[in-house]
Amino acid sequence: QVQLVESGGGLVQAGDSLRLSCAASGRTLSTYAVGWFRQAPGKEREFVAAVSWRGGTTYYADSVKGRFTISRDNGKNTVHLQMNSLKAEDTAVYYCAARTLIATMAEAEYDYWGQGTQVTVSS
Repeated sequence: QVQLVESGGGLVQAGDSLRLSCAASGRTLSTYAVGWFRQAPGKEREFVAAVSWRGGTTYYADSVKGRFTISRDNGKNTVHLQMNSLKAEDTAVYYCAARTLIATMAEAEYDYWGQGTQVTVSS
C-alpha cells in the first residue's frame, strides 16, 4: 500500500510558477510510475503529466506541454510537478497517483491516489 500526499498548491497570478510535490509513505515510490491529474470545478478529472518508475519516460497533456515539467527524486520518495506560465484555466485541484512501473495517461490504470491540492490562478 502506498500513501500519497500532495503539497505546494496555492493562489497565484497568471504567469507565475508553482511547484507541486507528491510525497509517498508506506512503500518506496521507486518502483511506481506517478501521474498528475487535475479536476476543475464542474469538469471531469483530466490527465496532466506522468513519469515512469525510472524517470526515463514522461507524458504531458497538450495543454501543459512546454509549461509543466514532471520529475522524480526516488531518494526522497517524491515526485514534483513544476508549473510555469500558469494560466487561469490551470485552476483545479491537482492529484497525484501511482501505479506499478509503467506510466500511462489513463486515470483508471492508477491504483493509489492522494487527496489533492488546490491550485488557483487569478487572471
